Amino acid sequence: MATTRHEKPSAMGSPAAGAPRTRAGKGDVQGTRRLAALLLSPTLLVLALVIGYPVLAGFRESLYARGEGLDDQGFVVAGDRFVGLGNYTAIVQGDRAAAFWNAFGNTTFFTVTTVALETVIGVAMALIMHQMFRGRALVRAGILVPWAIPTAISGLLWRWIFQADGAANAVLREQILWTADGFPAKMAIVVAEVWKTSPFIGLLVLAGLQMIPREVYEAARVDGAGPVQQFWRITLPLVKPALLVAVLFRMLDALRMFDLPAVLIGVNQKSVETLTMLAWFEASNLRYGSAAAYATVLFLYIAVIAYLFVKLLGADIIGEARRQDRGARKGARKGARKGARKKVTA
Repeated sequence: MATTRHEKPSAMGSPAAGAPRTRAGKGDVQGTRRLAALLLSPTLLVLALVIGYPVLAGFRESLYARGEGLDDQGFVVAGDRFVGLGNYTAIVQGDRAAAFWNAFGNTTFFTVTTVALETVIGVAMALIMHQMFRGRALVRAGILVPWAIPTAISGLLWRWIFQADGAANAVLREQILWTADGFPAKMAIVVAEVWKTSPFIGLLVLAGLQMIPREVYEAARVDGAGPVQQFWRITLPLVKPALLVAVLFRMLDALRMFDLPAVLIGVNQKSVETLTMLAWFEASNLRYGSAAAYATVLFLYIAVIAYLFVKLLGADIIGEARRQDRGARKGARKGARKGARKKVTA
């Protein structure tokens, strides 16, 4: 009986002893979060000043129109005038609607075409750079050279290639006006952009390939998997996170394309005019309200594309890591609770 009386208090005392530990654990987590917020506050403040303020200032500027105009009573009014959403309605269905939809279509075309080609070529480059052969370092350096060249220099180089008497027409043995306004100009932009930025995707995919253990491929060969099956069943799923991040970065960069079309083809060319070029043209003519409206529309377009890309294709690597961490914590808590219950019942 004495032994039984001694066991019951110890069993009942174990949850009481565990309760302060649980509270201490929650306090540690809250303290860690506060410390993390304190350490990140300077960075968040700088981002708010560098990114947040210009975005808000640009949106405010898009609500005004600069220049002379008439008020409701017919008097001439000079300076900034509040027009509300007038700049947005003008670029969508007003006198500037044709230029806007043309630039919007060109931006979307360049983004979809170049990113798709760069993804295929970049993955092929990564697979080549990942192989073990003599002179691999030289091949890697040669592949990464186009990405290291500044965009303006690359545009001048391809402008020389696509001249009427340039290397492109000499190889094709045809006279094509690549740098004039038309569909060949779009193809010249696509070729130059793919040549320059495919190594970027190849570099990120190569980093993902180097994280795959060799034992996985050896086990696949033992099971009788060929190179094609290994690529679709092993390589592609394991490099998917790095590939999705690379494609997302390239999409965001391609949507802001400006310097390559401006240098290679020129400004005010309808076939290659993008939203950034249109915003720059409006700002250079002192129409800052409409220029800010173009920039705001492009910002929203990029934000929507990034959100859909992350949610539909699963490029949210940080969010996935957080979910895995939360699941591990929940599992540890459940295991601790089960262990405490077993001790109580014992």
